[in-house]
Amino acid sequence: MSTLGSFEGFQPVALRPDGDDQPSERDSLSTEEGSSGRDSAPGRIARQPSVTESVLYPNPYTRPRVTCRYFVTRPGAMEMAIEDLKAHVAEKMGEAIQGFWLLTEVDHWNNEKERLVVITDNTLLICKYDFIMLSCVQFQRIPLSSICHICLGKFAFPGTSLDKRQGEGIRISWGKSEEQSLLSRWNPWSTEVPYATFTEHPVKNSSEKFSEICSMSSFTAKLVPAVQNAHKTSSGPGRGKGVILSTQPILIETYTGLMSFIGNRNKLGYSLARGSVGF
Repeated sequence: MSTLGSFEGFQPVALRPDGDDQPSERDSLSTEEGSSGRDSAPGRIARQPSVTESVLYPNPYTRPRVTCRYFVTRPGAMEMAIEDLKAHVAEKMGEAIQGFWLLTEVDHWNNEKERLVVITDNTLLICKYDFIMLSCVQFQRIPLSSICHICLGKFAFPGTSLDKRQGEGIRISWGKSEEQSLLSRWNPWSTEVPYATFTEHPVKNSSEKFSEICSMSSFTAKLVPAVQNAHKTSSGPGRGKGVILSTQPILIETYTGLMSFIGNRNKLGYSLARGSVGF
């Protein structure tokens, strides 16, 4: 009887952890080694697309086992949240809704917070939604006519910061940061910060639905004309000043960042399944 040890060409395979979706070095070299035969030129490495990868992963959206830990991806959770926000806007504001987005807010201490953002005819509505209990916890309303500056760019940090994030974001300002009090600047729970900073939610690439609702480009494309139109039709003291659009680094002034380092690594700002607790 033949055994595995006598099977020619049998190679041991290194297993990866469940959360590791990056291709290993063996994967990237498998096609290169298989193509080095008599017909290949000496000293050249032929690179060919992996047939196995195209068969096993035809869907462009990745990491399903990781993203399913977020309660927002559970069936019906996002739909329930949108219905709740529609009811709130209709009852309290009476304005037409232009769109919903699921984004990550980055506060002035670099803490990530899961947020639902709604643009109406006159208001930017930022909602803290509990996707575990399916209820709205907190609302922040910013009149579109009060928004004075919209900045797009990469995140920047002081040199001593411990938790430096990569990527790009958008900062929406309705006041000057110089006018922010020292107490609110150094208070991690302050709600008197005259701006809001957003980046893409981690579940953006989990499905086609979330790819659209978590899109920063879609949010920006709807926000800018809405703010410009609000400034034109506004009768307030700031009428005619318009909104400043800029592209520059977005500074997050966290000089140590220990609290955000712990919180962001453990995703404390998200409605997340964190495993069983008990014995």
